[in-house]
Amino acid sequence: MARLAGKKIVITGGTGGMGLVTAKYFLAEEAEVLVTGSSELTVASARSELGTTAFVERSDTSVLSDIDTLATTVKERLGAIDLLFVNAGVTKYEPFESATEEVYDRLTNINVKGAYFTVQKLAPLIVDNGAVIFTTSVVNVKGLAGLSVYSANKTAVRSMTRTIARELLPRGIRVNAISPGPIETGILDRSMPAEAAEQTKAGMIANNPMKRFGTADEIARAVDFLGFDATFTTGAELTVDGGAGQL
Repeated sequence: MARLAGKKIVITGGTGGMGLVTAKYFLAEEAEVLVTGSSELTVASARSELGTTAFVERSDTSVLSDIDTLATTVKERLGAIDLLFVNAGVTKYEPFESATEEVYDRLTNINVKGAYFTVQKLAPLIVDNGAVIFTTSVVNVKGLAGLSVYSANKTAVRSMTRTIARELLPRGIRVNAISPGPIETGILDRSMPAEAAEQTKAGMIANNPMKRFGTADEIARAVDFLGFDATFTTGAELTVDGGAGQL
């Protein structure tokens, strides 16, 4: 029997990138997994890729009624949760002087409001001594140009990690965060012309202390550690970024 057989895991933002790879990782360990995505396109793609091995649900984390529906669906599909990985999020490069209310509201509704209420609505379904993991970012400790809104969002999520950890202590639920660095998910290749993507990746590698991209599997293993092995850790942030946030 696999180590995580029978464990029940929810991953928001789990239909692509790190979330999808993490879902595959836990499925290989025979956990029961439910993932969410905000678009029909990504949901359909994940359903095709995961087949019947996982529950794949469309849910927009910025819409509170969708989160309410998700809580009902999780209860119906899984009954309870051992690990909630709050991974749904968006970023956008936007200079401070040109940031609009629309950009601010869109990013904040997904990255902050959505994350907060996802935990609030699903917390009653988390088993005692279960775990919550947020996705944060190095931008909550570094001032990077063009990311003022996103940085404020992720700093708020880092704070949530601490405060919600304190509030869920009576149930033994541990709340931690994972802070990924540059992770190879193919998104640059898909979103940029080939030459621009290669130049961008080369620059990111050159600026990283470990001189490489991380892999989505390294993120999955870090989530596994925080979710199931780090039983005396709560309110913490684990950086998986090649040292970018520390060195």
